[in-house]
Amino acid sequence: MELQHETILILDFGSQYTQLIARRIRELGVYCEIRPCTDPAPTHISSKLKGLILSGGPDSVLEDSAPTFDENWLAIPDIPILGICYGMQLLTHLGGGEVARGTNREYGPADLEILDGDAVFFKEVPSNTPIWMSHGDHVASAPSGYTALARSSGCPIAAFENRELQRVGIQFHPEVTHTREGQQMLSNFLFQMCQCSGDWSMGSFIDEQVALLQQKLGNDRVVLGLSGGVDSSVVAALLHKAIGDQLECIFVDNGLLRKGERDSVAAEFSEYRLTVVDAETRFLDGLEGVVDPEKKRKVIGETFIRVFEEEANRLGDVRWLAQGTLYPDVIESVSFKGPSATIKSHHNVGGLPEHFDFELIEPLRELFKDEVRTLGTGLGLADHRVHRQPFPGPGLAVRILGEINKSRCDLLREADAIVTDEIVSAGLYRDIWQSFAVLLPVQTVGVMGDERTYENVCVVRAVNSRDGMTADWV
Repeated sequence: MELQHETILILDFGSQYTQLIARRIRELGVYCEIRPCTDPAPTHISSKLKGLILSGGPDSVLEDSAPTFDENWLAIPDIPILGICYGMQLLTHLGGGEVARGTNREYGPADLEILDGDAVFFKEVPSNTPIWMSHGDHVASAPSGYTALARSSGCPIAAFENRELQRVGIQFHPEVTHTREGQQMLSNFLFQMCQCSGDWSMGSFIDEQVALLQQKLGNDRVVLGLSGGVDSSVVAALLHKAIGDQLECIFVDNGLLRKGERDSVAAEFSEYRLTVVDAETRFLDGLEGVVDPEKKRKVIGETFIRVFEEEANRLGDVRWLAQGTLYPDVIESVSFKGPSATIKSHHNVGGLPEHFDFELIEPLRELFKDEVRTLGTGLGLADHRVHRQPFPGPGLAVRILGEINKSRCDLLREADAIVTDEIVSAGLYRDIWQSFAVLLPVQTVGVMGDERTYENVCVVRAVNSRDGMTADWV
């Protein structure tokens, strides 16, 4: 197990919050990775491995269907362990304690009463503090060597500790914002129990990645599909910093872009080797008569691959294909062979044809979206590029209900630009995750000036999110 930074490993038992745990830890300046709970324990332990977290999960440790787990993880010497929810119950079950089946699922806010004020995990945490519960089973009796640290009205052992083994189990979720002191608790685990120094930052990531890219790529040329979105723009900036004109960028204008996108990208990346391809007619011809949203995606994806492949082949001797794959893309597209559900397939993960004659390089593969934005700022990208709202790969096609043609694309492009201009003018663009217009396949009666009119209808949609993992309406 070769690790570059001090690392916390999270074993994923299928919790919906596992990615949130990882993000919270990285926010504290400590690198972490998510591994399937089914992974075998390593035979060689790196000195950089500082701690282990056992995540929550939807299963019961009392069922035969419970995820398999290599108990050798618990035999690693001198590694503090934090068990969260299911992780706490697993420590109990394997340690000889008693896990009781829950008659009712406890889900929602609760008040935590800390029983041991000297517990390192609860250092600088008030003796009574709000937490978030989400569990069915609970710990009825702690294993030998463990003492109760906290309780709630619905959970007599809400936290326990084995100080000799440096293990803490908690029934609640410190990673969600509803647990008010959750970040303080995680900080205590990282810096007090695991003795981390906090050596993870985007500044160090840039220096390390530039050196790694230069070493790996040598004098090879790399091709990148530059869409103008955050991910591909940051990949372009990082690769350009590392290898300069060895990077070849291809921007495909599919006729489904936001207003002014083509000119904006061409201007901002004018110092790069950039090929702009006008493929509007080809894409719109392929979409003629297509109404089903998933079929639209497939037509656009297949057409893009063909166009990109043709342009890349014209460049000559190019060995590498760069992609803006992020850590959530990888996690969502791969079930980790464990209990986590595959949420959806991503165009960046496993979406390339088998005969594509390039080796793949994904320099952002271990980063979350907010980390990518920070990286983009560090690389000198314009603020509006780094913090632009997400835009779907299929573009306006999935925001046009029904048939797609040039006139409907132009209409929605203008409407969407008005929505964006108003959101920017109101000073809300950075506060909203995504705000846009959708063109409906209907017309309705309205009033323009003093006259009745019969015109097209747009829906305005706006949602809030921090990282695209969960969202709520604005």
